[in-house]
Amino acid sequence: MTPMTRMPFRTTFNWEAFATAEPDLAAAVEERFGSFTHHVLATLRRDGSPRTSGLEVRFLDGELWLAMMPDSRKAHDLRRDPRFALQANPGAGQSMGGGDVRIASRAVEIHDLEGRARYTQEVEPPDPDAFHLFRTELTQVVRTFVEDDTYLAVQIWKPGEPLRTVRRT
Repeated sequence: MTPMTRMPFRTTFNWEAFATAEPDLAAAVEERFGSFTHHVLATLRRDGSPRTSGLEVRFLDGELWLAMMPDSRKAHDLRRDPRFALQANPGAGQSMGGGDVRIASRAVEIHDLEGRARYTQEVEPPDPDAFHLFRTELTQVVRTFVEDDTYLAVQIWKPGEPLRTVRRT
């Protein structure tokens, strides 16, 4: 088990706080998301059933960002209920190099012009005035991978708790 830097208890962390608490896991997660452009976002529909859709993500300025086309269903879902799950693209074949990575989080929509301007300066979306932008507040990060060609290792991190690793043969 990796020791966690003690931080005041909070129910959510932004990306920077998570990366400070668990730098090795954060680096592995960023690398996994960086391996492919498109990932899978799960939101909650009005009736509570899940909706999955493709999404690009960005790690910028200590935040994990989600940007969406205007009036997309996933943006409406997040406005109504900010909870979501995000899974890194597993890639081709069955190897899943770097493991399987999942994030549970809450989305906070960014409306302020300064915050949006910083994002658009880095990302250059097709229409900088017409998109939904959300930053994330992490509630859980999970990485599953094969360790030493022997174990299925599952790393589980939650805000305010030490990183837990479960190994199965």
